[in-house]
Amino acid sequence: MAEIKITLVKSTIGAIPKHKKTVQALGLNKTNSYVIQQDNAAIRGMIHQVSHLVKVEEI
Repeated sequence: MAEIKITLVKSTIGAIPKHKKTVQALGLNKTNSYVIQQDNAAIRGMIHQVSHLVKVEEI
């Protein structure tokens, strides 16, 4: 499977609690931190929910 690099580019301060939990579930903590995840429907759905906070790159 393909992998994607997800970077948190905007702080979760002021975000609704559901979005904060989604960012945490993706494995992101601080601004500019990144994780590499498998590209699947579940991860894409999470990214879509917090697309205003993250940047996604194909690897």
